[in-house]
Amino acid sequence: MKILVTGGAGFIGSAVVRHLIANTRHSVVNLDALTYAANLDSLKAVAKHERYAFEQADIRDSAAIRSILDKHQPDAIMHLAAESHVDRSIDGPAEFIDTNITGTYRLLEEALDYWRALTGEKKACFRFHHVSTDEVFGSLGPNDPAFTENTPYRPRSPYSASKAASDHLALAWHHTYGLPVVLSNCSNNYGPFQFPEKLIPLMIVRALAGQPLPVYGKGENVRDWLFVDDHASALISILEKGRLGESYLVGGKSEKRNIDVVETLCRLMDELVPNSPYKPHARLISYVADRPGHDHRYAIDATKLQNELGWQPSVSFEQGLRNTVVWYLDNRGWWEPLVEKHKATQRAGTGEKR
Repeated sequence: MKILVTGGAGFIGSAVVRHLIANTRHSVVNLDALTYAANLDSLKAVAKHERYAFEQADIRDSAAIRSILDKHQPDAIMHLAAESHVDRSIDGPAEFIDTNITGTYRLLEEALDYWRALTGEKKACFRFHHVSTDEVFGSLGPNDPAFTENTPYRPRSPYSASKAASDHLALAWHHTYGLPVVLSNCSNNYGPFQFPEKLIPLMIVRALAGQPLPVYGKGENVRDWLFVDDHASALISILEKGRLGESYLVGGKSEKRNIDVVETLCRLMDELVPNSPYKPHARLISYVADRPGHDHRYAIDATKLQNELGWQPSVSFEQGLRNTVVWYLDNRGWWEPLVEKHKATQRAGTGEKR
């Protein structure tokens, strides 16, 4: 297939693109607006590959989307482009509403027109895969069963509300107009090439600099951690084999409290940076005021995905975290410019926050 990946220069999107080129025979068209969290350096390994193409465009630009669809004639769309940081959504929800809801709507409209004009086998095989998050289901108590595909939606932040809306739009375009849609919701991703405002890379970068490691509240919020390359393989399985009109949950079988994640990371830093003047790195941990409306626990039951498509995570959290720390230690040239750019933006008084 030729697959159009929106947001292919982002963290998860770039992992999907790299996986498609390295492990399948599919061709990829990467469509990305190159906003702050996108980085084409994440795609250097595939940038010159004959099965890869890049188009800079915004999913909110209907004319640009239409032109790209006409030019490349994709067999499928994997929609990952989104604003995705909860803290940013609290500080400025408008961008999340505009990109995640309006952008998805405009992409769906252009995809529908494109699909309707197809004929024969190309029309029969077309797929629109909408990629979302487990945060749309809200917060679980300590003893509640994990999320399943039948869990009611209860978003509690501007980010999760915007993603919930986009999920409903995608499935509505399937049920109302027949667009061949499949949907997936994932747990917290981590791994190489993640923008250093998210928890794990942020802690690595700050630990290296001897800066405080800020943990919300008491650090008791629980997340299910999914290694990004495992997520990429799951997404491709869902695109290729998932049932139309269905949703699939993707999790890493690794529920951890935030404080446990940070403490494990500190122990890895002690081991992997033995000459650090900041050892033991756990003494850098500091507790800060909790995020407004902070969801207590997310957990994923990925039984449907495992039973129907045969997927399950291949990387344990312990091995994945070690791989991630090693990658950030070995790839300062990727993340240091991003950190410096972020500092410069803050000094310029734009109001951007972690």
